[in-house]
Amino acid sequence: MNFASRFRAAFIAFAAVVGLATTAQADSGFVTLTIYKAGWIIGGSGGGGVLNFRGRSYSLSTGGLDYGLVFGGSKTVLRGRVSNINRPSDVAGVYGAAGAGLAVGRGARAIVLTNQKGAVLELTGQQVGLMANADLSGLAITMR
Repeated sequence: MNFASRFRAAFIAFAAVVGLATTAQADSGFVTLTIYKAGWIIGGSGGGGVLNFRGRSYSLSTGGLDYGLVFGGSKTVLRGRVSNINRPSDVAGVYGAAGAGLAVGRGARAIVLTNQKGAVLELTGQQVGLMANADLSGLAITMR
C-alpha cells in the first residue's frame, strides 16, 4: 500500500469515528407538565404535558402513585429542561423520588428526576391546593 492509499484509509476511518461520536451525543429539550395529585395515605397523580425537542412538540401523559404520609389534593404546573436524550421517546419511562412538602394555597416546587434510560428532568413550578406529603412516589411519563 502506498502512502496515498494509507492516508485515504486513515482519513476514512477518522471520519467514521468522528461521525459516530457526533451522532451518539445526547441532546436536551424543554418540558411542561401539569400534574393533579390527591390522596389519603396512598395517593395518585395524573396529568399531561408537552415535550419540545428539536423544533417539534410531543404530547405527554403522566400518572403515578405515592405511598407514605399523603393528605389532600393539589395541581402542580412544572416547567424545565430534560437532558441526556437522543430521541423524544427517551423521555418516556418511570421516574422515582422520595420527598416531603407542604402546600397550603400556593407553593413553589422544584425537583430533579432520572428515568431508566438516563433522561434527566430538572423542573420547577407552582403547586396550588392543600397537600401535605412525606412519601415515596413514582411518576410514569408516556408519549401520546
